[in-house]
Formats: sequence, structure tokens, C-alpha cells
Amino acid sequence: MHIESRHVNSPLDAAARATLEATPALPWYRHVSREQWRAFWAVFLGWIVDSFDFNILAFIIIDIQKSFTVDRALAGALGTVTLIMRLVGGTVAGTMADKWGRKLPLMLSVLWFSLFAFLSGFAPSYAILFGLRALFGLGMGGEWAAGMPLVLEHWPARLRGLASGLLLGGWYWGYLLSAAAFQFIYPLFSQSPDLAWRAMFWVCIVPALFTLWIRARVTESPVWLERQRRLRETRAAASEPSLSLWRIFQGDLVGTTIQTTLVIGSFMCIYYSLNFWYPTVLRDAGRTNLLPFLAAFNAGAILGTATWGRLSEGRLGRRGAFTATLILGPASLPFFLYGGSTEALILGAVMMGFFGMGVWGMAPAYTVERFPTEVRGVGPGFCYHAGSAIGAFMPYILGAVQDRGISAVNGMSAAMVTSAILAGIAVWSGPETRGRDFNV
Repeated sequence: MHIESRHVNSPLDAAARATLEATPALPWYRHVSREQWRAFWAVFLGWIVDSFDFNILAFIIIDIQKSFTVDRALAGALGTVTLIMRLVGGTVAGTMADKWGRKLPLMLSVLWFSLFAFLSGFAPSYAILFGLRALFGLGMGGEWAAGMPLVLEHWPARLRGLASGLLLGGWYWGYLLSAAAFQFIYPLFSQSPDLAWRAMFWVCIVPALFTLWIRARVTESPVWLERQRRLRETRAAASEPSLSLWRIFQGDLVGTTIQTTLVIGSFMCIYYSLNFWYPTVLRDAGRTNLLPFLAAFNAGAILGTATWGRLSEGRLGRRGAFTATLILGPASLPFFLYGGSTEALILGAVMMGFFGMGVWGMAPAYTVERFPTEVRGVGPGFCYHAGSAIGAFMPYILGAVQDRGISAVNGMSAAMVTSAILAGIAVWSGPETRGRDFNV
């Protein structure tokens, strides 16, 4: 059942909102309450550790390949199975978030992926490691499905694009931390590569402690709480479907579900066309210090996601900002993969981060804005992770391409350009969502 009501996007009372509206000269961050910031930091930090736990695999894939004597296609499949299982985790956590609130599945997801990342370090065989990375993907999927609605339902609508970009920057902070761990912790075990890659996974247990802070300090989404209150008042709760998952495949929402999945799927193909094999390309080229390149790439991405997210609140809108990044990202490929000199490659890394990864700055806001409150957990959760499952084949495909003699840089370039073209078509097949109200 769909209930229309006034827009509820923050716990500020009427007097506080009136004060903010009367002082437009205040910087944007002063328009965000303490509770809204707590929700942001909970999801932002969760997204960082999610990224750290996943991306550490990209740095140690060569060592795993040698430990278990598998080819690059099977090594790439470790990334693929995680991304596919994110769909299951995102769908389950999103359904939970619609029924029981956003906060509980967020905490469970962080605990789950921290545990299975840690256990991956004890895998005695490739088959066991494959299974553990599949289970890890369940928790990884849940973090997005529960966390993004939690933040964006707290924050003011006019700052949703900026919040979206800042949140996505957390992924690249996590990537930077994984690069730093590889640079400084991995060498401590470099005399025993089989132990070194395992130690990288063992570090991943630390984020589990973060859930204690979430439980104590973060409040539930005010939009979700208001909807539950109105359902009780109107006695409409009994008519609600037991699982919100079925709702996104009903006639009025199935088109939205398909189109949003295709948008995110094409973005995922762009991302995994580049990121999964990028550290391996650098290592194959004999570059032992990866940190300058990865720092440049991720610093560019952090700035890019925030910048493009903010720009999407203006005349460009979500679709215009998407389009600009889909053009400028592939235009950065000559520097990013073919620069030759260290300086050119670092410049290319900054450009690709800012433009190529900037496309993600609008993604949280866009996916959350496509769905009503009743399915704002499972809708974005399913679409994001179904899209991730589409992109999941890129690590395997590019690994297989290399096994057949095609260079990684050529395969990565062709995959990114093709994906960007498809992404542009998918984006413009749907509506503009900037400024869309969250109905209760």
C-alpha cells in the first residue's frame, strides 16, 4: 500500500528548519544536524571498511594464484563470485530494511563481511576460498541496501546529491587503505607469500568492532519511522505484502527496477573493467611501489564523486552529470593506461579517478530516488547488486582475455568504452530524479 504524506527528510523540528531557511548564507554543512551527520558517518565508515575488505583481493591475486596453482580466469572468479553473491545479500538486507528498519541490517552486514573476510585468510584450498568469498559477498551486499536509504532519508533533499557523492568517496578511501596495507603490512611477510596474502585478510576483522558505535549512536531513519506510524494509524499494515521484494516487480515498478538495474550494471562494467586488474597491470610492468598510482587514482575519485554529486544538484541534473563523466572518463584512457612515464601515468590516474569514477557520485541518490519509501531498501538494494552481478563478469572475462594473449590494457580499454556507451543509453532511457521528494 502506498501512502502519500508530507516530505519527511530530517528529524529537525519546525523551528530549527525555519531558522535554517532564514539563514541561507550558512555553509552547507551547517544545514545538517548532528543526528544526520551520525547517520552519514555510520554508513560512510561502513562503506570504507566494505571497500577495504573487498579491494584487498586485487593486491594479492597473484599470490593466491601461485598458492593454489590456478590460472588468471579462476583467480578473477574470486572477485566474480563475491559480486554475484552481493545480489543475494543486498536483496535480503533490503527486504529486512523495509520491514524492520535500516539500522539492524546495516549492523548485521558489517559483522558478516568482516567475519568472512577474516576467515578467508585460513582457506586451505582454492575451493574453500571460493566459498568464503561467496559468503563474504552476502554481507557486502547488505551494507549498501540498508545504509544508503538510512543516510539519504535523514539528509535534506537539496543536499542529497552532495551526500551521495561524499558517501561514494568512502569506497575509494577504502581502496586507499587497502593499498596502504599492501604497501606497509605485506612486506613484513614478503619472504613467505603464502602467509602474506593471508595476513591481508586477517586485518579485515577489525571493522566488526564498528557495529558497537552504530548501535549506540545512530538513530533510525525518520522517513521509515513516519511511514510505520502512519501505517499503524490507518490500520494499513495488515495489507502490506510480507516481503517488499515482490513489490518492485509489480506493474508500476517493474520498469523502474529493470532500467535502474541496467544503469548500475553498465556503471559496474566500467568500474570492474579498470579497477580489478589495475594493480596487476602495474605489478606486471615491474612497478613495485603501487601507492603513488593508486593514491592518485583514488584521490581523484574522492574529489570526483563529491564534485559531480554536487554538480548534479544544479542545471546538469543527475542525467547531465552522468553524461559528462561518461564522456570524459574514456577520454582519460590514453594517459591512464598508455602514459608510459611515471608522471603521465599518475596524471592519467587522477583524471580517470575524477572523471571515470565520478559517475558514481550520483548513483546512491539516483537509485534511492527511483523508489517509494515502502521499497526504498529492497529497490535500490536489488538494482545495485543485480547491476553488480552484471559487472561481476568483468574480472573473469578480462582474466580469460589475458590467458588468450590479449594485453590487459587493451582489454580494459575496449571494455570501458563499450560500457560507457551502454551506460549513456541506459541513463537517458529513464527520468531525471534531481529534487524528487521522498513520500512516506
